[in-house]
Amino acid sequence: MMTSKSKWVWVLVGALAGGMLASGLFLSGLTAGAVLTQAARAGLLPEQAVQWLPSVDQVSTYESAPPEGADALFRPFWQAWDIVHQEFVDQPVDDVAMMRGAIRGALDALGDPHTAYMDPETYVQANIPLQGSYEGIGAWVDTNAEYLTIVSPMPGSPAEKVGLQPGDEVVAVDGEDMTGIDANLVIRRVLGPAGTKVRLTIRREREPDLFDVEIVRAEIDVPSIQSRMLDDELGYIQLFSFSGETAGDLRSAIRAQKQQGMQALILDLRGNGGGFLHTAIDVASEFIPGGTVVIERFGDGSEQTYEANGKGMATDLPLVVLVDEGSASASEIVAGAIQDYERGLLIGETTFGKGSVQNWVPLDGDEGAVRVTVARWYTPSGRQIQDIGLEPDILVEVDPMSLDPGEDPQLAAAENALREILRGSSLEGS
Repeated sequence: MMTSKSKWVWVLVGALAGGMLASGLFLSGLTAGAVLTQAARAGLLPEQAVQWLPSVDQVSTYESAPPEGADALFRPFWQAWDIVHQEFVDQPVDDVAMMRGAIRGALDALGDPHTAYMDPETYVQANIPLQGSYEGIGAWVDTNAEYLTIVSPMPGSPAEKVGLQPGDEVVAVDGEDMTGIDANLVIRRVLGPAGTKVRLTIRREREPDLFDVEIVRAEIDVPSIQSRMLDDELGYIQLFSFSGETAGDLRSAIRAQKQQGMQALILDLRGNGGGFLHTAIDVASEFIPGGTVVIERFGDGSEQTYEANGKGMATDLPLVVLVDEGSASASEIVAGAIQDYERGLLIGETTFGKGSVQNWVPLDGDEGAVRVTVARWYTPSGRQIQDIGLEPDILVEVDPMSLDPGEDPQLAAAENALREILRGSSLEGS
């Protein structure tokens, strides 16, 4: 079973961390906070942010008019509205804030954590991650701790250059104490235009005193994937998200590693909160020669089936997929299909369990958007993932706070499993 859904890792870049990517054709696995890192190992979203979990999304527009009977239905609402305008102690009241609050409350009343309202500012911020670059310090962060906590600086980022390390806590920003301040608000203060400076006061374990680092913000190019050869035979590819570039980057990495002699591959989906549906299908298709990748089932009983494209470059390579509690939505689509077809082993921890489909609807007047659950998705064998997740074939649980620098038991288990597979293949062929 999944452990507590209490933590998540967000990107500290030019967008509001935790903001949904909410533009383009959001068909599946839309990632929260854009890029998530396998270095996270930290778990899942704060409970208060559950409505912004990675989802299977698409964008629609509606022409709306008050429904029949609306006058009677909304009479108590307008009565309450008038009472506040006449009686509330602090006048004038903010009509726009009340309107947005009314929408938010109405959607919350449905009891579905993935059906929610996004205000205009957050909605604008949510569009930024699709651009693939940001202005900030370049670090993955955990928003669940007492203070905003660095999970990992991005390679080559300003955060890395000043020596920020995993576990560093941001206790002040530009001299202002962040004690008791919501981490998502702290992120807003850290972000800023490229070329500007921000001073962070850091608390680091095993350091007796707080210390300051001054960081010059920069435009951060967020990687789609990271790849390397682990030895002469084992390839390693880490997917940070399922963006528009991911499938092409993945194919390039597979091609390059094959040229270097790759005989088996580790696909790392840990901390990957998702992305576009077409990208998930393309990624799965690299490893599955054909057949269904995912099934969407709607409230009216209808279904939409998505098939592998038959163009895969690694459909016969021994394969291990690394997953954890941060592997969600599009990551689960890929991992679930690979597991159902027995194309590879899943190693790590139970995945998040995000198997619902949301429809994003921008509101008139640039008043943000609403997000409504319209369907659920299932693996090729018909398994429902929502609130359940995928159980790994080999369970390797880790406590990120207990690991030494560079220690990765899950990756080590994946390497051992593939070497056993390759050794068995060699023996069979001898």
